[in-house]
Amino acid sequence: MTQHSGESITILRIQPRDQHGIEVTSPAVGVDERIADRYSAYHDNLSPPLNWTAVPGARAYALVVEDPDAPRETPFLHWIAWDISGEATALPQAIANTAHPVSPQGMIQGKNDNGSYGWFGPRPPRGHGVHHYHFQLFALDAPLGMDANAKLEDVVNALKAHTIAEGELVGLYEAPTAQ
Repeated sequence: MTQHSGESITILRIQPRDQHGIEVTSPAVGVDERIADRYSAYHDNLSPPLNWTAVPGARAYALVVEDPDAPRETPFLHWIAWDISGEATALPQAIANTAHPVSPQGMIQGKNDNGSYGWFGPRPPRGHGVHHYHFQLFALDAPLGMDANAKLEDVVNALKAHTIAEGELVGLYEAPTAQ
């Protein structure tokens, strides 16, 4: 049975100024909401492509991907990125796991809970059941301009001051059975 962390995911701690939401989609998340294996840390660990509806007035976007089903006190942070161009409506697959990827230009990736920059794919413990991965996108009135080593809590505080709209996509993943 899945045990949940005690702390809320980021999107539940942010109040956007505009209640108009962002529709977030991904071809990596099937109609059954399952994340394709190639995006998991059990397989190729590629960052999934994401698409979203444009938000008028957005000068930047931020992304936080968390797993609240992780057996720990806080949700497991799989990806955190900010200063994504306000003109963007998508992220490509397989973004380099560096603080300052070449593309998309200007995007900054912070450290995930595995200790590396960028995406760390689903890797729930075997036998722990299905986990929920919350891809949380925030439209901002200004770039955050924060250092890549900023902690999640500092990014959340900045999001509280700059979020004009938000959206979420939830993908599911369960550890493969042992072979």
